[in-house]
Amino acid sequence: MDEPRERGTERARAAALDLIRAVLEDRRLMAELAGSDGPLDPLEPSDRARAQRLAVSTLRHMGRADAVLKPFLRRPPPPPVHAILRLATVEMLEGGAAAHGAVNAAVALARADRRTEALAGLVNAVLRKVADLPASDWQALPPPRLPGWLRGRLDSAWGRAAVVGIEAAHAAGAPLDLTPKDGDAGALAEATGGVALPTGSVRIAGSVQVSALPGYGEGIWWVQDAAASLPARLLAARPGERVLDLCAAPGGKTMQMAAAGATVTALDISDQRMARVEENLARTDLTAELVVADALDWDSDARFDAILLDAPCSATGTIRRHPDLPFAKDGASVKPLFPLQSALIDRALGLLAPGGRLIFCTCSLLPEEGEAQLAAALDRHPDLTPVAFDAPWIEPGWRTAHEALRLRPDFWAECGGMDGFFIAGLRKPA
Repeated sequence: MDEPRERGTERARAAALDLIRAVLEDRRLMAELAGSDGPLDPLEPSDRARAQRLAVSTLRHMGRADAVLKPFLRRPPPPPVHAILRLATVEMLEGGAAAHGAVNAAVALARADRRTEALAGLVNAVLRKVADLPASDWQALPPPRLPGWLRGRLDSAWGRAAVVGIEAAHAAGAPLDLTPKDGDAGALAEATGGVALPTGSVRIAGSVQVSALPGYGEGIWWVQDAAASLPARLLAARPGERVLDLCAAPGGKTMQMAAAGATVTALDISDQRMARVEENLARTDLTAELVVADALDWDSDARFDAILLDAPCSATGTIRRHPDLPFAKDGASVKPLFPLQSALIDRALGLLAPGGRLIFCTCSLLPEEGEAQLAAALDRHPDLTPVAFDAPWIEPGWRTAHEALRLRPDFWAECGGMDGFFIAGLRKPA
């Protein structure tokens, strides 16, 4: 390896370690650490991507790494040392990195930090033993279990078999899904070498550079999980309709509705996140009115024909993409979201025109953020009518009470899974 590339790899490993420690020790989400002044900020784009891949893979397979490391440790090491051991173990056994380089790099990381330098010898000894393990030992390990606070809730909600399937989906990670601007999934699949899914998305297998895919520069598609594209598809915005996208960032649903010809207002509370919506709209040559405001305080002179509310939630349906979530959050941090979701549903209904329709969705696996919210909304507003979804791609196992859909990561397991989502439609009386 040439010297500049080697230095870049060293910086990527160090940044990955900083990300892992921040998640595990400070309970911070990786998305919070990706901005300016974060561990990734000084890196070149290629090294930044490598650091993110290393951190994500380590968090995704941490349970397996701990199982491998346990026989070689008399007692759990200090958290900073444990993070180094986990990173190197996953890099070797999951990522296929050369053992010599990964072990030496881990020892160098230990020596570079006063908190870990005294245990550099332990790092070296343990990882040399890990490096001698046959690949079959790693491959035979079961998928890492979800943390107890989340596993127990999902077990109660969906059953043990579903939880095991969800954990397998998390360990497998997520493919890349694209939404075509013109709706022609077949043509986009042919152009990109992907597969057209029944729902209208295009799925790309393997690791690819997004910006190098055909059509990126022309803005004819955008990255969006197949499940995340369904709320806007089910809303079915029509040309000329006045549509509101509440909690709009990063803008995939806004772009879907704008591409359908609707007059879209996109609202989000975050300036930084709304800047991403603006960038995405510019790249795809689509237009929407952008509003930075608190949805609970904001009002409009005219009511909307349709509203899509993708409410703030635990995001537990996206763990296969964001394995930091279960470590950075716990049950206590999720509970304040439940009353917020109820308040946002009520606010959205107040902004809806008579006869208008509301899609409420969350990327959550918790019934408290889906089924229970819908039932409570119908109790508070008995004049509402649930919208029956009749799209031909809806599978029977997705349907749940009040005409809603419940999607889980273990669905579509044979073709790469999907994010977990709850989607419900409500119509206001005319």
